[in-house]
Amino acid sequence: MSVGDKAKDFVQKAAGHAEEFVGKKTDDDELKHQGQKDQVMGEARKKTEDVKDELGK
Repeated sequence: MSVGDKAKDFVQKAAGHAEEFVGKKTDDDELKHQGQKDQVMGEARKKTEDVKDELGK
């Protein structure tokens, strides 16, 4: 996995965490759920790249 891919995954997860936090504090369920979705997507992308790395060895 390239450094750029790792950074994108990290940023997506961090942004999702921030969105979820703000959504909870402002009682905005849509923002909270979007944040949770972004976190899951970032983790899924990371796992996909990890598998690609393992298969490439």
